[in-house]
Amino acid sequence: MNRLRQETSPYLLQHANNPVHWYAWKPEAFEKAKAENKPILVSIGYSTCHWCHVMERESFEDDKVAAFMNEHFVNIKVDREERPDVDQIYMEVCQVINGSGGWPLNCFLLPDRRAYFAGTYYPPRPMHNRPSWIQVLQYMKDAFHDRYEEAEKQAGRLMDSVARSDTIFLKEDLLNVPSEELFSTGGPKAIYENLAQSFDRKHGGFGSAPKFPGTMGLRYLLEYAYLSGDEAPLQHFHFSLSQMIRGGIYDQLGGGFARYATDRKWLVPHFEKMLYDNALLAGLLADAHRHTPNPIYETTLRETLGWVKREMTSPEGGFYAALDADSEGEEGRFYVWSYEEVQELLGDDAEVFCSFYDITPGGNWEGTNILHRPVSNDDFCTARGQDPQALQATLAAGRMKLFNAREQRVRPGLDDKILLGWNAMMTTAYAKAYAAIGEQDYLDTAVANIQFLLDKFRQPDGVSFFHTYKEGMAQYDAFLDDYALLIEALIEVYQINLDTALLRQAGDLCRYLMDHFLDSGHNLFYFTGQSQEDIPLRRRELYDSATPSGNSTMAHNLHKLGLLLGKPVFSKLAVDMLRGVKTSVEQYPNSFGRWANALLYQSYPYYEIALVGQQAAAKAIHLQQSFIPNAVVMASATANEDWPLLAGRDTGGDTNIYVCQEYACKRPVDTVAAALELLNNNG
Repeated sequence: MNRLRQETSPYLLQHANNPVHWYAWKPEAFEKAKAENKPILVSIGYSTCHWCHVMERESFEDDKVAAFMNEHFVNIKVDREERPDVDQIYMEVCQVINGSGGWPLNCFLLPDRRAYFAGTYYPPRPMHNRPSWIQVLQYMKDAFHDRYEEAEKQAGRLMDSVARSDTIFLKEDLLNVPSEELFSTGGPKAIYENLAQSFDRKHGGFGSAPKFPGTMGLRYLLEYAYLSGDEAPLQHFHFSLSQMIRGGIYDQLGGGFARYATDRKWLVPHFEKMLYDNALLAGLLADAHRHTPNPIYETTLRETLGWVKREMTSPEGGFYAALDADSEGEEGRFYVWSYEEVQELLGDDAEVFCSFYDITPGGNWEGTNILHRPVSNDDFCTARGQDPQALQATLAAGRMKLFNAREQRVRPGLDDKILLGWNAMMTTAYAKAYAAIGEQDYLDTAVANIQFLLDKFRQPDGVSFFHTYKEGMAQYDAFLDDYALLIEALIEVYQINLDTALLRQAGDLCRYLMDHFLDSGHNLFYFTGQSQEDIPLRRRELYDSATPSGNSTMAHNLHKLGLLLGKPVFSKLAVDMLRGVKTSVEQYPNSFGRWANALLYQSYPYYEIALVGQQAAAKAIHLQQSFIPNAVVMASATANEDWPLLAGRDTGGDTNIYVCQEYACKRPVDTVAAALELLNNNG
């Protein structure tokens, strides 16, 4: 019997009608493996994974293959987005064995859940130096039953390697160095210089194909430039962002960014759209616009959040996880165009539209066309002698016609599960967008989603949270990333609505993590809580990969909350977390992007800004329209002894603004302009 029909994950439900007797990662499967002394096959993927779909069609829907799997294995399907803790462990095993990984990830375990082999995609017949899937199954069955002692030794070696892997980048040589010596401005400069070695100066971004957005590295360039006064990082920052916005990686009709580009020029996307990429990019666009107001940044931000509202928001107010790359069995089919289609839809306007978006009879990708902008609007108008306003009107009308026609196509699959951490990232993006643009709907959305998360994901104990939610049911204990990103969202929403209940909740969650997730021996957090017992080991995840790690996010959160709540224990832990990773972060900033930013704010300390008086709230919002990344802000109509930044503050008439740094305050001022002048003179 296939147990996946009982699940809510879209990926697991995709496999619910396979003849394989799939289980979810739940006790029933492990008990069966022990009772029947069978190896466990764990197959891990996600709903928008192209090769996962391929392997399903070729093997998991084959009756003979399924019969062999059912007879000899206990088969478990895992959605990597639903159980990232499981994915992390066995992906590490795959990388140890093969030197690389990917999805689908297929792992063979002993009944106690220790892995003795792992690989990725296997074809139905041997090809390209890969054995067939049935050959792999036969070999793994024989290894378990005929060479068990060898398999057990292999499992022991592999799991020991995984257990030690998260300490490779921890260095103990800086543990006792005074913080004033540890965090000089030389560290941030070294990080920038190492990042610069990977710049693609011709096409923007970092490295070669496949080309990922590199949002955390780009954010470092923006914030390092602001704090250090070095203008050079800004050149690559703005160039990279503009190249992505004009490229095929950005949906020129509907808004939103694809997961990555398969080429260096950002032309050909892998067409899946992930919530987390767009959350990180929307937040970056908002801050880019605050730093350097630019109508292109504002338009792209509005279009991206428009896509989120239109296609990725549930009736309850949560955000869905992802859109598939495929529709009608073809990658990108929903998004590409033939020259003839555009000619027919646009008539007389087709010539200028096709020229602007590089739509040609032969196509720019596999005989079809991906809309992108090879040149800027200004350069296009100059080359053709075109009036800019007339061009924009023609292009806008053309985009609307193509968008409406595209809406009639078969849509890509939607992964409609709602994940706590990814939702928190999008809430943070909405909060930043409100601060940058002042759109009331963005504030309303941020506040509504944070309340949705607090209501729907909270466990019955009133303290801990679940990881995933769908159709009224939340399940699986939340992971470190979930809590860290939720705390970050609580802080960011507080900065725009000044509801101190959000800060109290953020502080409570930090204390919960310190009690249940902290490895005090390394001053880092485990990915899983101490009560979770269904995985073979606990790991400390350090890398900032597609999403920021929970540990690096907590280094930021603890630093900010230490100031806002007056909690030295938070501030000290933030510093201690950075001690062990500092050397690795400076050497490998592409792998530790958010850690790099956390180091930045130890070298360039935060300002604490307190606004007290009748106009405090309005002036706080006005102040934050400017880009001040190294500041925390509190505001209140009256002094408030419950909050250190507001205690003992004199309103002094209308409203006083206090600009402080490292427990020393300037004389209060009463206008935002004067406060900004203080900050600029000391930034």
